[in-house]
Amino acid sequence: MSAALLTAAGTTPLVLDSPHSGTVYPADFDHACDPLVLRRAEDTHVEKLYAFAPALGVAWVEALFPRSYLDANRDVTEIDQALLDAPWPGPVATDARVLSKVRLGKGLIWRTTDEGTPLYARRLTVAEVQARIARCWQPYHAAVKAAIDAAHARHGYSLHLNCHSMPAVASRFATDFPGLAHADFVVGDRDGSTASVALSARIVDHLRGLGYDVAYNHPYKGVELVRRYGDPARQRHSVQLEINRRLYMDEATLALHAGAEPLKAHLRSLVALLLATDPRSL
Repeated sequence: MSAALLTAAGTTPLVLDSPHSGTVYPADFDHACDPLVLRRAEDTHVEKLYAFAPALGVAWVEALFPRSYLDANRDVTEIDQALLDAPWPGPVATDARVLSKVRLGKGLIWRTTDEGTPLYARRLTVAEVQARIARCWQPYHAAVKAAIDAAHARHGYSLHLNCHSMPAVASRFATDFPGLAHADFVVGDRDGSTASVALSARIVDHLRGLGYDVAYNHPYKGVELVRRYGDPARQRHSVQLEINRRLYMDEATLALHAGAEPLKAHLRSLVALLLATDPRSL
């Protein structure tokens, strides 16, 4: 196991991963930002919400490094060259939709917080960014791919839930929709390209049946981890699930509140639904 991540092997078709809940801040981060401000970049406590899953035979992959250090849900071409002290030697993304996040300071390596505060008082070297990719991005993606491949090999299909949380209201530099009051959940499958639409609808309907306000593909459609590993034509289904943090925590103090326990029970019921679902029959 890499020191950058925590994994649990599974026996079922279901794989869960949490790329943004890491709280182990590496010594070489060298940020110039208030630590509490940085911590608000985390998908705080997501790993606790799904802690029941490995006991059910669900594969689990969790990043221990923080999202602000390296965002495992971005491609390695999403380089913010304004952050570097020299030209990046590899390919760099040119797609306008990808570049919109880079311009917000939210590329592979973050330049600013969601509030626009600069993370660094210096430029980063190419070598240190390459080292972060090798130490964090590569083992994380290798673990997710291996877990999905193993689930698919065992069962003939795989279900991948990419687990996230979101603030109650989108910050100015967080998304293309600043100030948006988020739903309780957002289910994303990149407009049906990473998972069966029928599977996504089953997830949406289940959560709505529990009384939640659920949005589908807005404002979050899913990013690199579902794009890279979702292939519904080959019965590899990847869905990004965003949970509104106000359901389970105090966003100012980062403390869990009483809503966390009923939310965990509802997530367990969602996992049970997925374990009972064969997408080939939908």
